[in-house]
Amino acid sequence: MKFLYLFIAIIAEVFATSALKASEQFSKPIPSIIVVVGYLVAFYFLSLTLKTIPVGIAYALWSGVGIVLVSAAGYFLYKQTLDLPALLGIGLIILGVIVINVFSKSAAH
Repeated sequence: MKFLYLFIAIIAEVFATSALKASEQFSKPIPSIIVVVGYLVAFYFLSLTLKTIPVGIAYALWSGVGIVLVSAAGYFLYKQTLDLPALLGIGLIILGVIVINVFSKSAAH
């Protein structure tokens, strides 16, 4: 369940962050509601995750996977492109998430 909770937290955060641009500084009601509800869900499920996964590991996974997915959402939803250094950096984030999940005893598998 701990990784299901973390997955829900990540997906909710990605929806909220992606809707943040569409909210146009909270002037659009529907995207603004998605932002608020998404972050509430994200933090709630992240708090559940912290019962079984150390905060540093949970946050590293939450933010790392979130960065990758928000970057992909920006590309597909808003036609935002990334240059080579940005793509390399995102690749390193992905590598870091893999290292944590495969090799870290702190990840509490």
